[in-house]
Amino acid sequence: MWRLQCRRLSTTSARAVVLPRFGGPEALELRPAVPVPDLKPREVLVRARAVSINPLDLRMRSGYGRSIFEPLLPLILGRDISGEVAAIGASVSSLTIGQEVFGALHPTAVRGTYTDYAILSEDELSVKPESVSHVEASAVPFAALTAWRALKSTARISEGQKVLVLGGGGAVGLAGIQLSVAAGCNVTTTCGSQSIERVLAVGAEQAIDYTTEDIELAIKGQFDAVLDTIGRPETERLGINLLKRGGHYMTLQGEAASISDKYGLAVGLPTATAILLKKQLQYRYSHGIEYWWTYMRADSEGLEEIRRLLEVGKMKIPVEKTFPITQVREAHEAKEKRLVPGKVVMEVD
Repeated sequence: MWRLQCRRLSTTSARAVVLPRFGGPEALELRPAVPVPDLKPREVLVRARAVSINPLDLRMRSGYGRSIFEPLLPLILGRDISGEVAAIGASVSSLTIGQEVFGALHPTAVRGTYTDYAILSEDELSVKPESVSHVEASAVPFAALTAWRALKSTARISEGQKVLVLGGGGAVGLAGIQLSVAAGCNVTTTCGSQSIERVLAVGAEQAIDYTTEDIELAIKGQFDAVLDTIGRPETERLGINLLKRGGHYMTLQGEAASISDKYGLAVGLPTATAILLKKQLQYRYSHGIEYWWTYMRADSEGLEEIRRLLEVGKMKIPVEKTFPITQVREAHEAKEKRLVPGKVVMEVD
């Protein structure tokens, strides 16, 4: 069902994958007609062609961030998207109807991308390079922007520096390696044996198989920045001790959401803030380094660089398997049970 809104054509309802309750893959429901809100200024309606599955989607489906999201159920999951501009809100200046675009929503967005028509802000989208498919493009932005925030926005890596990526085989780790290489950094990474060739192919100078090697013995020298995608106590200890003074340790496993889920927002957020501040002060005093919990955020400058790297083949997150969006439960199950080790993308026809 369609309506004309100013000079922009918009749809009143769309097919969408809805999460009415937290649970396993069976909790996901594909509904044929979910309302599409009117566009606000600087918002863009995107006709989805491909949406990727991120670990955050599985965690949210299972109840992660419950303190934030439970009052807002039902949710539409999904962060990454590639598709075409179907309509634009007032003040949108960089995109036009019909353009092929890709991008990613903020982690706390309630109306996600598992739908025929998703709504993103202008800053959350960029023009998709013609050289990559919708499937390939949809696999990149959320992971790459997560790595961008850590390495470029927080650590401000620069040419000649040494970067360590703990867990380089995953999407964020691979993106971190490629961003660091593009910045002229020397990259060391840890990963499983199945990812060794892949991380070396995208520019890592040293790849350490954590399943067969002693990481502490294998890693040489100290680093200007450590991106820890694993976030266990042992990887935190390792990363902290391998940093130069003035270096940055950044972990994806910040505790704000989990602590808020446990104690509620009113107590949880101040508690998490206090824990982070204590760790920052502790490591600044004991090791002379900066400690951060890092999260994805929309960054038009970052997305533009990611687009340029994607265009010239210097940014790629390999897609292991695709599913039609009608098989969303099977796609989630494949990721949750690790039946597919790499990136999974759902195609939207």
